[in-house]
Amino acid sequence: MAKQFRVSNSLRVKLEESGVASPAVLRAAGLPRDFFDQSRILVNTLELFALWRAIGDVSKDPAIGLKLGTETKVERFHPIGIAALAAEKFGPAIDYMAKYKRLSAPEEILQTKRGGEWSIRFRWTLAVEVEPPALIENCFAWLLTIARQGTGSRLSPLRVELVQVRGHLKQLERHFGCPVVCGATQNAMIFRVTDAELPFVTRNSELLEMLAPQFEHELEHRYADEQNSFIELVRGAIQQRLTGRRPSIEEIADDLHTSSRTLQRRLQDAGSSFQRVLDDARRQLARYYLSNSVLELGEAAYLLGYEDANSFARAFRGWEGIPPKHWRESHRSPAVH
Repeated sequence: MAKQFRVSNSLRVKLEESGVASPAVLRAAGLPRDFFDQSRILVNTLELFALWRAIGDVSKDPAIGLKLGTETKVERFHPIGIAALAAEKFGPAIDYMAKYKRLSAPEEILQTKRGGEWSIRFRWTLAVEVEPPALIENCFAWLLTIARQGTGSRLSPLRVELVQVRGHLKQLERHFGCPVVCGATQNAMIFRVTDAELPFVTRNSELLEMLAPQFEHELEHRYADEQNSFIELVRGAIQQRLTGRRPSIEEIADDLHTSSRTLQRRLQDAGSSFQRVLDDARRQLARYYLSNSVLELGEAAYLLGYEDANSFARAFRGWEGIPPKHWRESHRSPAVH
């Protein structure tokens, strides 16, 4: 199980945009001054809680967690958000986010459906203290951002439940568009069960372009070239759908306007199979992610649709003959440190 969290470098930018001095936050949290200068910022649970407690203390805005968790620029989304927005519906999007959390950090997204209500909450598995209020509000605001961006609507939960009392209750209720109940037994967002079936209007191809722009550029050229083989077309379609889950042959066939039986037959005629093309598509993207980005191995595994980092590592070793960590060290782009 992962024992660290990855903090996005964009947090410093958002803090400054919100009028919060990042040096003051780092001092209050007991973190090093060059904390945000690292290419990959990893913290344990105690450090994560200290960071968010300091953000709440240093900021003059009691709703700073909401502000930092709300984002309208999709190009600034974390990979987990990119993959979630590629989902077909709100429910599967939460499933993808939950899977990502299990792979990449000591954190869980827990869901309960009962009596027409759908409860969603966050759990920090290695926590030994109460999570900071700003962190909880940040997580809930981020979840609502995904819901509203994905559905293209002003979707609101039925209510938000909080364990600790808040002095800015009216701000919270305006933001979430629902009652906020303090003194609850757990921190949770409660939606309608039917909300899980709400379709997402966000387009997968646009999200992939933001996640891997160099690859998307190459993909467009391959599609435009009349000499490209059917295998390359299938591989390209698979790579467009590799955003946190393994695409099925039925989905790819639908994208290529054919039946799954015809797709399988044409691949066999070309001396290949759907599984072989899927493996090749994953291999190409894996090499790209490891050499051109600062994604953690668990994040790469998630985006490529593997159940866990170990499954990805085994597959990668079968492709390249060495573990992904060693391959990354010898192939990392000079621009990444």
